[in-house]
Amino acid sequence: MTQVLTVIRQAETAAMGAPNPARLPVGEPVASQATAQHQDDAAVGAGVGVWESSPGVFRRHLKNREFSHIVSGWCIFTPDGGEPVELRAGDAVLFPANCEGVWDIRATLRKTYVLF
Repeated sequence: MTQVLTVIRQAETAAMGAPNPARLPVGEPVASQATAQHQDDAAVGAGVGVWESSPGVFRRHLKNREFSHIVSGWCIFTPDGGEPVELRAGDAVLFPANCEGVWDIRATLRKTYVLF
């Protein structure tokens, strides 16, 4: 049986798609966000790609679990009911399913992600 790998290439320099404003902004400035190389793999029930956001504050809510590796930039993520967590280039984070909270992007943030 042939196995196919899902690969993200050169995440730090990948050309991003057209930016869109954050869906759930909290104040000004409203962050702009874009993705690159998004791929869904039905065989493993996951999606992968590169995501980037300009500075701003906005709410996060995804039903999926998410594993991310921060490629560049920095932010503070505060999960609802939890303590703020600072994330910088080189850090990795696992968000549980249905994780809600607030992103506070301080310097343009780029991350790779796996949604599962």
